[in-house]
Formats: sequence, C-alpha cells, structure tokens
Amino acid sequence: MADSASATRATALRLARPSAAALVACAFTLVQLVLLPPPTGLGWDEIVYVSQIGDHAPAAFFSAPRARGVTLLVAPVASWSSSLPLLRVYLAVLAALALYLGLRVWRGLFPERVLATAGALFASLWVTLFYGPQAMPNYWVAVGALVCAGCVLRIRAGHAGRAALWGVAGSAAFMALMRPTDAVWATLPLLVLALAVRRPRLLAALLAGLAAGAAEWVIEAYVSYGGLAERLAEASRIQGGLGRNLAVADQLRGLAGRTLCRPCTGDLPNPLITAWWFALPLLAASGVLVAVRARRAERTLVPLACALTAAFPYLFMIGYAAPRFLLPAYALIAIPVADALWHLVRGARGTWRPAVAVLVALGLAGHLAVQLAVARHVAERTADDRRDWARTADRLHALGVRPPCLLTGFEAIPIAYYTGCASGNTRGHNANTTDAAVLDTARRIPVAALSPPGGDPPRHARTWTPHRLPGLDLYVAPEVREGGDG
Repeated sequence: MADSASATRATALRLARPSAAALVACAFTLVQLVLLPPPTGLGWDEIVYVSQIGDHAPAAFFSAPRARGVTLLVAPVASWSSSLPLLRVYLAVLAALALYLGLRVWRGLFPERVLATAGALFASLWVTLFYGPQAMPNYWVAVGALVCAGCVLRIRAGHAGRAALWGVAGSAAFMALMRPTDAVWATLPLLVLALAVRRPRLLAALLAGLAAGAAEWVIEAYVSYGGLAERLAEASRIQGGLGRNLAVADQLRGLAGRTLCRPCTGDLPNPLITAWWFALPLLAASGVLVAVRARRAERTLVPLACALTAAFPYLFMIGYAAPRFLLPAYALIAIPVADALWHLVRGARGTWRPAVAVLVALGLAGHLAVQLAVARHVAERTADDRRDWARTADRLHALGVRPPCLLTGFEAIPIAYYTGCASGNTRGHNANTTDAAVLDTARRIPVAALSPPGGDPPRHARTWTPHRLPGLDLYVAPEVREGGDG
C-alpha cells in the first residue's frame, strides 16, 4: 500500500510539473511583451488585415496574394476594440500557446529536451520575436506546419490515429486559411509520403484540410479577380513575377533587420549576424546522421523535407526577400537541429561531453544576444516609422482632411488608416481606382494625395495645393479648407 501511495504521489507531482516546452512558451510570451515591447502602431500589412473588420478606418485594398486568415484571427479583439495594446497581448499569448501546441504534438517522437530546445531556438530568432505579436500570417503558417508534420509522424508511429488525422486536417486547413500557396509548399512532402506509403485516409485528410482552408480564397478569386488562374497570375505579378530568381543573398541581407528587402541591395551583414544561417544546414545534416544511426530517420527527414519545400519559393522563385517568409522553414528545421545539438553534448551513449557542452552553450548565448539586439533595433526603427505616419495624420487633420476622406499615392494605405480615411491608388500593386473617380470624390469629401519628397504628384493632384512635410510631399484638393470640415 505504501509503495502504491508513493507511486501515486510521484505521478501526481510529475503531471503537475510544467513541461520544458511549456516553460519555453511562457518565456516566449514574456520576451515579446517585456524585454521587447511590440511596435506602438500597426504596420502596413497589418493595417490591410485589421482594417477589414475594425471601424477605425475604411477597409484597405486587399490585393491578390493576401488571404483572410489573419483577419479572422484578430477578429475576437479587433471587431469590438481599437486598443492596440490589447491586440498585441492577445496575439503574443496566442502565439505562445500555438508554439506549445506545436511542440506538444511531437511528444513521444523526440525527447522532451529536444523539443524544448527546438522551441527555444525558433522562438529566440528576432524574426519570430518581432512577428509573434503582429497581425501577420507567416508565424501562423509556421506553427501550423509544425503541427501538421508532427501529426503525420504520429500516425506513422501508430499514435492516436483518429485524433492525429483530425490534427492533420485541421492544421492543413489553418495554414491554407492563412496563406494557401505557402500551405501547399509546406505540405508537399507530406502529400508525397501519404502517396508513397499508400495511406488513403492520411492523403484524404491532407487534401480535405487544404481544400477547406483555401475555399474562401478560391471563391473570392472567382468573385473579385476573374477566376483562380487570374488571381494566381495577379499574385505572381505583384511579387515581381514568380520564376527563376535567386534570392539567397537577399535573405541574407534581410537577417540584419530589414523587414522587407525590395529592392535588396547593399553589403551583406556582419558575419556575427549571419553565422547561424550557415550553421543551420550543417546541424540539420548532422541531425539526419544521428537519426539514421538511431533508426528513426523518417522523424527527422519529414520535417527537414517540409522545411526545404517551404523555403524553396522564397529562396529561388522571387526577386526580393522578407525574413518572415522563412518562418515555416525555421520552425520545422529547429527539431533536427536541436536533436543534433543534444547529440553533440551527450554523445551516442548519453555521456556528457563537458568541453563540447561549454562551446555549444557559449555559441547559443552569443546567438541569443545577437538576435535580441537585432530584434530591439527592428522594433525601434519600425516604431519611428509608425510615429511618422501618426504625425502626418495629425498634419492632415490640421489641414482639414478628416473622416470621411480619401488619401491617394505614396504610402496612402498606412497614412490613410492613421488619419481615419479611405485609401486609393491609380497605379502600382494596390491600384483600385481611377483619376476620374478620385476627382469626383474630391467634390464630395476631403481628398489629399501623397508623393515622395521631390517626386511628381499623381496625375489627378497636379493642380492641388502643395505642402512639404518631413519625408513626404502632400497635395490637398482645393475643395478642402484648412482647419475646416472640408
């Protein structure tokens, strides 16, 4: 009886003790909100997603590559509150919970220490810390891919077949809801695996999930873009034309904190910033060797293959770079890398290698310091940009451009949101109106046009009253009275 009671108490203590992955998720939340306060305003892409449901300003133009998943994700907060701190906290906590779920799916496939290390490696990247609390889709595709690959491997290992099938379908649908094309690339190896091993239920779950998640995007293609082929072609045009484009060097330049590298010119960053990027393939290859020797190659090769296909279009098919594009690849490759690191410090028989452990710890500490420094730099720079948008909005209000109103031209989407106006463009990727329509609107409500310093104003604004602002030229329609209601 005493032995039974002791065993029961030991089991209860083990269940009550938080897992290492849960501790990593909690630390991820704290770093996002405490050590690296999120940007004080919404970014350009965030504005497009949030404005679709919020009442702060009219909905911004929704271009062909975008999907409605992020809008649905923020709806529980943004649909009734315009509080940015509330939205940031909501997204940061949700991001941490999603990371924990993504790691938990892999329990039983890898030791807990490997999963916690993988989570820490992924969560400590500056791009993960920066985009976790933002209304952007790439992080959510990353955790969806982590869940999907883990559920497939659980099915292969004979764990919780029906629950894992639902996990496959749900995570595939979630990814497709966020970014349909990214979901296809990330699940391509899983589809091939399901065909190769002749698992029709697994294949059906993957296809059904992708179809369910992408259904709204496909329907919208026919309603608003003239068909699926037309929407895909328009999305390709906006991204500079998908084809043979080597963007590896562009992604390297982005590692220094360039959230969008387009055009991507200039010198490569300091090697201290990019060293981890070159270490990834070496550690991943080492993880494969470890898995082969341990006779569990599939568990390592599947996430690695998904990481490669998820990264492929952003390394070899577009002519520019944004570090967030590779978040799904980083999340997936983190598991083989973490496995390799633990093998380095413990050896094949589980014996510690103190000298190697010290070197690995020092390397990881230096890597963490660099990532936090870059994250802080990016957060401060973007906060400055968003304060500039808010100051421009204040100036527009002083000139009489107040809701209901319309802004066109350079950076019209973000500045219009901060001003409370609708936005419109007559050319470029976000073209959604014409010069004649803008002039007609100017007869009814306040309208202003924006252009870069020293640049030509939009055609419809060439006779409007010019104003020079820091970093911006502003042209106000003559019907608007400064300080009045327009």
